[in-house]
Amino acid sequence: MPLPRRWLTSLLLRAEGSNLLIDCGEGTQIALKEKGWSPKPIDAICFTHYHADHISGLPGMLLSMANAEREKTLHIFGPRGLQRVVDGLCVITPELPFDILCHEFHEPRESIEFPPFFVEAFRVQHGILCYGYRVSIRRLGRFNAERARELDIPLRFWNKLQHGESISDGAKQYTPDMVMGEARKGLSVVYCTDTRPVPVISEMAEGADLFICEGMYGEEGKEENARKYKHMTMREAAQIGRKAKPAEMWFTHYSPSEMNPEIYKEEIGKIFPVKFPRDGWSRDLLFKGE
Repeated sequence: MPLPRRWLTSLLLRAEGSNLLIDCGEGTQIALKEKGWSPKPIDAICFTHYHADHISGLPGMLLSMANAEREKTLHIFGPRGLQRVVDGLCVITPELPFDILCHEFHEPRESIEFPPFFVEAFRVQHGILCYGYRVSIRRLGRFNAERARELDIPLRFWNKLQHGESISDGAKQYTPDMVMGEARKGLSVVYCTDTRPVPVISEMAEGADLFICEGMYGEEGKEENARKYKHMTMREAAQIGRKAKPAEMWFTHYSPSEMNPEIYKEEIGKIFPVKFPRDGWSRDLLFKGE
């Protein structure tokens, strides 16, 4: 339920000029405008599930992309049934100037290479088929210039080798493993909402740089509601955080009855330190040492 100062669910991830949107609830395009961001460069959208509060903003977003003169193909990912849902919503967005390619998940766990993003989708437990996401930015090892010189690798090939390309130069073959060290720790963001606590969540959130998890109910006595509607209480979510130990954890997807979710901060902090974001929060994540 949208509130005067609270839009519905969405998360935008930006890296190396690429943009990945997770969910597109009502008001997402307005939230983007408030941040000063454009919908045009969004390369892909991942949906957790097809309840209206997570997808009802899609038609307007597509029209905003069209009005921004987008022509590049838009990729959309989500649980099975995605094509049917998108086709239905697109009835009110005729003649878009770009193509839409839908990719449906059918297995409990699936992964997508969408450079620079590596996306792992994992099935959770909601009233309908629903997935959480772990989105990673991989980091290559350090380039060993001394080793490259020892092997007489021409300088013009160094950049390509640093970016994972193999090179053929006549009879000679140069591969990245010849000059690159072991891969370094990259970055990861885990996004999980609309689910009961299930073991896969803490597994996927382990060691994440940022773990965004639903904190639907903070008020005592809402445990039965959480079980009935397949959601989590803040305490249940914090216990997942305590087990997974992410570097930082945020709540999202508050119940409309939770007008001031920050009132639970001290209590929840005794389980695990969780932040209580509001609309428009953003966070810059950098590789260690940069």
